[in-house]
Amino acid sequence: MQETGFTFEKLDNKGVETLVEWAAAEGWNPGINDASLFYNTDKDGFYGYFRNGKLVGGGSIVNYNNEYGFMGFFIVRPEYRNMGIGAKLWRIRRDTLRQRLLPGAAIGMDGVSAMLPFYARGGFVKDFADERYMFLGSEVAYSSQVSAILPGDMEMIHGYDTACFGFERRKFIADWVFQSEAGAFKYIDNLKLKGYGVIRKARIGYKIGPLFADNPDVAEELFRCCLKFGAGQNVFLDITLSNLHAVLLTRKYSGTFMFECGRMYNGTAPILPKHKIFGITSFELG
Repeated sequence: MQETGFTFEKLDNKGVETLVEWAAAEGWNPGINDASLFYNTDKDGFYGYFRNGKLVGGGSIVNYNNEYGFMGFFIVRPEYRNMGIGAKLWRIRRDTLRQRLLPGAAIGMDGVSAMLPFYARGGFVKDFADERYMFLGSEVAYSSQVSAILPGDMEMIHGYDTACFGFERRKFIADWVFQSEAGAFKYIDNLKLKGYGVIRKARIGYKIGPLFADNPDVAEELFRCCLKFGAGQNVFLDITLSNLHAVLLTRKYSGTFMFECGRMYNGTAPILPKHKIFGITSFELG
């Protein structure tokens, strides 16, 4: 790097754990397994900015089969903010990820609203808005067509996830579905998969994601199952405003608005079935 004493280096699992701890201190409320799950998705996908050997910032630049990249987990230590360091770190992460992908591959990211103009100057275009909502988990009933995902279900889960996410992420989903202190549920109708959802333990309460479903009725039953799994605790869901039925779901269950982000892309935005996306997997990995 140009600055004296600064280096840009790939992070190991301990480095990713450090970023997660910083995120927890900032109130991002990461999942309890996020550090290991994120790192194992792409062990070349996390980089940090170091000053004289001390980590001062970092983030994810995850590569999905060279076809799609995602930038997230962008965080800089408070004492190094407003110095231009974050901007330099963000740009070199973008450029490093671009080099890891096939020509023409898109890069996605979810940015907080205040930062969208900066990301736009860096070549990203907003595609849709995301919002986080908080609910109180409760002992609600749900359809008998909803059941736990089993190892034998994973081929159909992978196929459904690829159709909704837009790109294959087989290893990530296999680990994500069966992580500890989590619930993963499918909706089967006439032997066909109509949707699935995952709820995982976070530092505070639980987070739902992904929540993918063919229609609002399926999504609601999966959502209710997740609410029951997190009974008595706060449950968080990140929706896309492009799906009106996801918005209506948050209103029906009296969700408390937390904050808004914007999904942006560098390159051609993938064509996603947004009507099936009722809950985004994570703001860190897409």
